[in-house]
Amino acid sequence: MGWDAKDVALLKELWSVGQSAAQIARRVGCSRNAVCGRLTRLGLKRGHKPPTAKPNIRPVPKRRPALLADGARPVAKNVSRKKTVARQPEELSKRELYAMLADAVRNTG
Repeated sequence: MGWDAKDVALLKELWSVGQSAAQIARRVGCSRNAVCGRLTRLGLKRGHKPPTAKPNIRPVPKRRPALLADGARPVAKNVSRKKTVARQPEELSKRELYAMLADAVRNTG
C-alpha cells in the first residue's frame, strides 16, 4: 500500500487520540502490520506505563550461631579422607553381550 500525506496525517491523528493499530488499519484500509511498520518508521510510540507494583524487598536476616554449652567450642565436621576406588566393569563374554542385545531389541518393539 502506498501511504500518501492524507493517510499519514490520519494515522498520526488517530494514534495520538489513542486508537489501536488494528482500529487504524480498518479505518485506513490496510493491514495492522502496515500500520505498525509506518508507525515505526515515523518514530511514533506509545508512552510506556511505569510498573504499578512496588515490591517490598526485605533484607535477609542474619543467621545466628547455634547455641553451645558453656565453654564449648564448635566442632569441625569429620570429613572422610578415603579415596573412592573406581570399580572395574565386569567382563562379559560375546555370547552374553549378544543375549543382552537381543533382549533389548525384543523389549523395544
